Amino acid sequence: MSAGELKELIPFLHDANPQVRQIALANLLGHTPKGSPNRDIFFTGLRNSGLQESQDSDIIRDLKLLCRDQLATAHDAFRALVNLSDYSLLIGSLSELSFLNFLVSYILNPQAILADLASMLLSNLTASSSTCSALLTLTVSILPDPTSPTLYFPTQSQCGTCPAPVPYPSGGAQSVEALPLLLDAFIQGATVEDTQGKEKRTRKGNLHFLSSVFANLSTTLTGRLFFLTPRPTDPMKSEMTVEYPLSKLLVFTEHNDIIRRGGVASALKNCAFYVQAHRALLSSDTERAIVPPSTIAAPGVDILPYVLLPLAGPEEFDLEDQELLPAALQFLPSTKTREPDPVLRLTHIETLLLLCTTRWGREYLRKNGVYEIVRVLHENEQVDKAKRLVNFLKRDEGTETEVNNIHTLEEPSDEVKAEVDDDDEDSRIEEI
Repeated sequence: MSAGELKELIPFLHDANPQVRQIALANLLGHTPKGSPNRDIFFTGLRNSGLQESQDSDIIRDLKLLCRDQLATAHDAFRALVNLSDYSLLIGSLSELSFLNFLVSYILNPQAILADLASMLLSNLTASSSTCSALLTLTVSILPDPTSPTLYFPTQSQCGTCPAPVPYPSGGAQSVEALPLLLDAFIQGATVEDTQGKEKRTRKGNLHFLSSVFANLSTTLTGRLFFLTPRPTDPMKSEMTVEYPLSKLLVFTEHNDIIRRGGVASALKNCAFYVQAHRALLSSDTERAIVPPSTIAAPGVDILPYVLLPLAGPEEFDLEDQELLPAALQFLPSTKTREPDPVLRLTHIETLLLLCTTRWGREYLRKNGVYEIVRVLHENEQVDKAKRLVNFLKRDEGTETEVNNIHTLEEPSDEVKAEVDDDDEDSRIEEI
């Protein structure tokens, strides 16, 4: 089809006949990926400049509305927006409050059939710092719903692929922070078993791409502070005990899905840039620690076993070295394999390098077997940063390294910073 013929299909996207809408969109979808010769038709009339509020073109407005349509149409609308969301002038439109509220509410609803596509779109949008800022302050409207596995119904999620519960929940709606709910939804998504039919699942989607959302958020200081400020364990109950939100992500560093474990690894690395958090990150959950500027103490995150385990192989250590390791890494089976993806292995090494910023951090890593694990890793594969980490941990500490006040440093030292690039690779755009 020529560009002119494709433009003739655009008015049919808001036709009253659902079959007409579906056919028109199906014919346009193939032209949304990057590099498609007629892709510019989707951006014609889009205005977003200076201090003016972004204004949707007709086709973008229709695509946003079609995400609420029936299954086949909504599926293609989400896919189209995922493909188009690499265009910078479109970010403002897709991040405006009403659509962002729908997108997040839809992901939060356990009955949302297309929640994984919505998570992918949110992941692409959070590659922009402006979307990160909007998401960090976003609130969603919910109604208590004892019949739902989440015990609430996000009121803005209702659409063709996510109908309202019957009977409709009674009581008054309340506005709550979206991000803690997204974090819990991400955890619930991991319990989805591939062998189960969708009708038996707690959630229709596995929400793996939310890990990339968290990675993108943690590239900003405000995002890091969200993960490093104690909050109630259950976001729906303010009287519960508190914990660091980052601790909820740790278990996924060895998840079988590379998207999930990759996003989590990047979030851990990004949070390690905040030096004031290092004691809390490394302390065990039997100790309580405070991360400034918060004054609330919470159990330590105990990050080290979860960063080291993906780097550990089946090698045996002398008993003396074995006793240095965290309990989870002692006497690993002969079948233990390292993280297969070299980029993720490097991400974990960079996290350890960041934790070397202070004298206290280096001493803690030495006392807990990091040198032994990374030395063997470096012997098996020649990774420059692994060698540098070995050198950091092996060298003698002089008087010039003694005074490293962890409470006054906001960033890694220049020496460590030179080893780690703060531009996180999870801020990339996914295309389908």
